[in-house]
Amino acid sequence: MSTDSTISRRALFMKLGILFNGLVAAALAVPVVRFLLSPIVRGRANGYLSWVSLGSVSQFPEGETRLATFRNPYVTPTDGKTADTACWVRRIEAQQFQIFAINCAHLGCPVRWFPQSGLFMCPCHGGAYYQDGARASGPPERGLFEYPHAIRDGLIMIQAGELPTPGSPTASLLGKKLPCA
Repeated sequence: MSTDSTISRRALFMKLGILFNGLVAAALAVPVVRFLLSPIVRGRANGYLSWVSLGSVSQFPEGETRLATFRNPYVTPTDGKTADTACWVRRIEAQQFQIFAINCAHLGCPVRWFPQSGLFMCPCHGGAYYQDGARASGPPERGLFEYPHAIRDGLIMIQAGELPTPGSPTASLLGKKLPCA
């Protein structure tokens, strides 16, 4: 019996190649696994959306639509100015409001309010919406997205944390006046 413990050059390079490829695969897998597990780690199901103030009710006159901004409650240090989000607040009468996401339902371009015509207009592809957010014309297939909102202590509060879409967890609540916790 021979106890030859030498390794051939080919076997050495094979083992080094496997080791190197394993390290690269592990380094690439870490961000992928973090992305896949982030909803669990953040606790998305319980408390992912939070109530954010848009300002006093008196800031929004009856029968007018005004632009309001809020800071997204879920920011990272690299978000910077992009964490500031805009929305359109329409005060119908007294305590009745509609709060629209600024994004067009077609491709997400920011819509503008034109009080002269009573329309929200999208500059990207010509989408138009009536003052109540319903689709008027153009490529969007639906109206503007609405934030769930509530009035508490004279402040307009919206449920923020993600843009409202048909597939969001609060899709069934969109545009409804809710009691805030």
